[in-house]
Amino acid sequence: MNTAKSLNMKSYKQRVKQLFEEQEKLLSQKNEIRKGNNGIFQRYKNPVLTAAHTPLIWRYDFDSETNPALLERIGMNGAFNSGAIKWDGKYVLIVRVEGNDRKSFFAVAESPNGVDNFRFRDYPISLPDVENPETNVYDMRLTKHDDGWVYGLFCAERKDPHAAPEDLSSATASCGIVRTKDLLTWERLPDLKSKSQQRNVVLHPEFVNGKYALYTRPQDGFIDAGSGGGIGWALIDDMTNAEVKDEKIINIRRYHTIKEVKNGEGPHPVKTSKGWLHLAHGVRGCAAGLRYVLYLYMTGLDDPAKVIAEPAGHFMAPEGEERVGDVSNVLFTNGWIVDEDGTIYIYYASSDTRMHVATSTVDQLVDYCLNTPADGGRSKTSVDSIIKLTDKNKETLKKLQISF
Repeated sequence: MNTAKSLNMKSYKQRVKQLFEEQEKLLSQKNEIRKGNNGIFQRYKNPVLTAAHTPLIWRYDFDSETNPALLERIGMNGAFNSGAIKWDGKYVLIVRVEGNDRKSFFAVAESPNGVDNFRFRDYPISLPDVENPETNVYDMRLTKHDDGWVYGLFCAERKDPHAAPEDLSSATASCGIVRTKDLLTWERLPDLKSKSQQRNVVLHPEFVNGKYALYTRPQDGFIDAGSGGGIGWALIDDMTNAEVKDEKIINIRRYHTIKEVKNGEGPHPVKTSKGWLHLAHGVRGCAAGLRYVLYLYMTGLDDPAKVIAEPAGHFMAPEGEERVGDVSNVLFTNGWIVDEDGTIYIYYASSDTRMHVATSTVDQLVDYCLNTPADGGRSKTSVDSIIKLTDKNKETLKKLQISF
């Protein structure tokens, strides 16, 4: 009997060891730039985070007495929609992790180089509660602000108190707020007060006229933007009791564009010599449902609420395996990191399932914004832009003596 038990324990230990070896192979896998690019950005071959990257100690009970068959006890469904920040020389993501129970939570993952070897910390973030506890939290935007704090703004979801008893899907969205000075201890502040529901709120990194500035996305319902006209702008006095009293739309939704259904600010904008560089998502309807893509625009240095450039169409759209997942045909971003040399790491999620990275430079993205034709609003204006560029290129290639 003792021999049989010893053999069973030996086999159990071997199976546990195998699980950790297989995950280590995944975590330490080198990432490579994908072949072919458009000169604006470069995609990488492998996702940087998936459900399989989450710690095994979150998912398995490794006690042979309580889990003799070594079953996964707590399943993870996805790792996506990450805020991002450079911290102590590391590339840090605040990841939305979703369990098999459909509950999302935040967890910190770190990489030494920004493109691979991301590893989660041992414990997820345990957020303090507010007076009216939410059911679900997700999509944190991080901003290192001039006031010395790092703020995290996220969506706090609750069941709609006005829904009929049998309606178990109606929800409300508000902007939850936390702040930290070490990415270890998180102080919970009251949710943003707003007349409308808010799912995508981003804090500008600098004071504007002595006030905190927010990019908002007012909407009538949890899903539908309704009368919400696009990305908003609001100045508030105090982040510890934040309230939107006056709000204006600065980046509007438009008919027959990539953002006719919804649009929302991604991470906080990047300050450049030519203006503030913004990354956002746009949503349109199609036969397959809603399609989420990413786009860029710029606002003025002297007035961050004034759009000065916006290229037509999407900057990045789902490709290949990115199109498949829990919510298919979706790209979403709420985090990017700029290095001192101007390299920019764009962290984007595909189909509410996994995290990817693409790289570019601030100069390339500014060039793209300032020198790409804007949306003229009609098929004819799109053709006019193509004809203008074609005529120019014919003259240029003729001077270069290059045939085409």
